[in-house]
Amino acid sequence: MTGQSCPVPVPKGYRVGPWEVREPLASGAFATVYAARLAGEGDPQLPARAALKFLPTGTRTPRQLRHLRDLAEREVELLGKLRAPRLIRMYDTLTVDDPEHPELDGATVLVLERAEGSLDTVLAHDPKPASGPALLAQICEGLHQLHHAGWVHGDLKPANVLLLKDGSVRLADFNMAAELEGTHAYAPAFATPDYTPPELLWPEIDERGTRVRPSADIWAFGVLAHTVLTGSFALPGGSTEARADAAMRYARGAEELRLSAELPEAWREIVRDCLAPTHSERAARVPDTGALLRRVEQAAGASRSARLPRLRPRRWRRSALLAAVAAAAILSATTATYTLLDDAPAAAAPPSCEKPTMYEDEKYGRGYTAGWNSTWDFTIKQGEGGSQVREAQCLLRYLHGITEVGEADGIFGPMTHAAVVTFQKRVGLDADGIVGPRTWSALRKAGEV
Repeated sequence: MTGQSCPVPVPKGYRVGPWEVREPLASGAFATVYAARLAGEGDPQLPARAALKFLPTGTRTPRQLRHLRDLAEREVELLGKLRAPRLIRMYDTLTVDDPEHPELDGATVLVLERAEGSLDTVLAHDPKPASGPALLAQICEGLHQLHHAGWVHGDLKPANVLLLKDGSVRLADFNMAAELEGTHAYAPAFATPDYTPPELLWPEIDERGTRVRPSADIWAFGVLAHTVLTGSFALPGGSTEARADAAMRYARGAEELRLSAELPEAWREIVRDCLAPTHSERAARVPDTGALLRRVEQAAGASRSARLPRLRPRRWRRSALLAAVAAAAILSATTATYTLLDDAPAAAAPPSCEKPTMYEDEKYGRGYTAGWNSTWDFTIKQGEGGSQVREAQCLLRYLHGITEVGEADGIFGPMTHAAVVTFQKRVGLDADGIVGPRTWSALRKAGEV
């Protein structure tokens, strides 16, 4: 979060709980962060200084309120559940009760560990810092801690990487973070285009938000690494819009990845793998952040970080089948590692393209999913692309045995069109090559449910 405007202006000296607000530290579209110090004697268990993140959840229109409260709840939930060395620490959450200041009344305040600055600020002064490789190793370690606990960051970028006084890294700004439900999570329909993978630049959005996977963070790390080590973006363009267009062309095979000649050889393969054009290619080259971290530490010449404890396997569960995610305990403020509590009852194994899994839809009943979507009434046709196209390809190939569909690449080309026509003829539907509600139903039911 950088910038001069303040979505939540707070006067210097203002009191929130035991804290006195000092100067603003950073500001973004949804929040403003202020330096703060304990007023009076305070709580001996609290630090003398902290950062107060104000989210204006008490004002705005009803629609804005719902959105802002969702963002605040995401960050509070994650920081309440997890305590990890490379994630910014949350000491407390407060709510402003001040009717005399309507612009502040009802605001949510996160009391956070105080950082000295952000990677964004460092890069503004030195586009290629000598400490770049070491910083990237710590950033990757934080990303691994987050993914290991079952969360996706969703907005990894220099402004959300904070540096403490001792030079150590903390990942921050988790209001776009989302907890995984099997292979994917649901996040708000918002992103920073320069750090967003091609498949999410124009995502499919349902009532729960945008479906994201850990590979989105892998892409963001690749962009971040190239930027830190070379001072430039990996995709061409003099503006965010131009680079986003280049990313879409790259995903379609119409644009090449042009890594800078200044990128050290040890990092070239890492960045290239992180920036694979599709989710499936990225997941194949970088299966998880644990494997990525070892490669990054070797390239950076950093000492190997401690291996994280083994967690119980995460269990895939759909909201139509199970109620809420089990609550996680807020951890002791003195712990140096983290724990994730997950006591939900076991469910089916996570679906994949090669192994579609049965699930329950509230409206349509039982059917199969290949791991990406639960949409039954979304229409796709030749010339389109996206995760729905990919799931249709997976179901055609691996559930119905129509191998002529080609690869499950998310692009509705002539082979996919021909495969849809073949399937429609097989099940007695109009062979128009368009996957609408009736074709989706036939694809998912597979004649077995």
